[in-house]
Amino acid sequence: MTFTKTILAASVAALMSTTAMAQDIAVIAGSIEDAFMDKIKKGVDDATHMVTANGGSVQYLRTQNYENFGPDLVTLINQAVAQGVDGIAIPVWVPDAQVPALQAAAEQGIKIMQYNSGLPVKADIGAINYFGSDEYEAGFGGGKYMAENGAEHILCHIQVPGAINLEQRCQGVVDAAAEAGIKATVLNTPANLDGDVTGTAEAFKAEFIGDSSIDAVISCADFGAAAGANAVEQTGMDIMIGAFDFSPASLDRISAGTQTMAIDQQPYLQGFLATSMLFAHLKFGTEISTDPVLTGPAIIDAANVDAVKAGAALGAR
Repeated sequence: MTFTKTILAASVAALMSTTAMAQDIAVIAGSIEDAFMDKIKKGVDDATHMVTANGGSVQYLRTQNYENFGPDLVTLINQAVAQGVDGIAIPVWVPDAQVPALQAAAEQGIKIMQYNSGLPVKADIGAINYFGSDEYEAGFGGGKYMAENGAEHILCHIQVPGAINLEQRCQGVVDAAAEAGIKATVLNTPANLDGDVTGTAEAFKAEFIGDSSIDAVISCADFGAAAGANAVEQTGMDIMIGAFDFSPASLDRISAGTQTMAIDQQPYLQGFLATSMLFAHLKFGTEISTDPVLTGPAIIDAANVDAVKAGAALGAR
């Protein structure tokens, strides 16, 4: 009898140690239609190997699209909370919707790790750290680059109106242009055109034809560079093309001279670090003394494009 009780007690203790010590986290990301998020997912997937090896789990949750973005993000936050996660890694794109939901999650003891977007509201949600680019500084750097390379009127393209990170990017472009004594205009295209190269190219063509002083474009999305290149080809106008983020196709355009530059924020690192550091904080109590951890920006142009291509071919750049 004593032996049986001892075995039972040991079994219960073992069960409690394996379940109570398991750390389950959710990583919330953008649209399943957004190729940029695939780079983040590779980072999340690679970090998940470490998480599962240490007894934890990772849920990767994405919105369907960007047309009902704020409410959709809140739905995912609430879903993660209902499933009893210990931590949430998330960008803050729509603060009005997300901040109250994340504050409510934090009040239940859920740890928040922030990545990719929303650095200005980090304190509001009590995030442990931030992994990503300073969006304003990235935009400022892009605008400065275009000005230094001869631009006189930059068109800054926002593909999801109201997204705080995109607004910060274009504000940086506008301010850099003002400092350089040149002009900048912001173009918002409807969210249903997000990822639509043809539709966005038509919007660009209308702007180019309507204002011939535009000689540079910076899109807040990689597909916008393809749209810009198409619009330039169709109009025959001499316009420099740049964009935040990049793909193998945009790297090829930079090599070919049909795209001027791209602004890199290293999304693989954002997904990898947000996931692994959130889990490590929960599991081991570790923290990084650098806060925020900036993964960008960096300008990719003809001078360094070849060095980026190898990583891009592996899906990590």
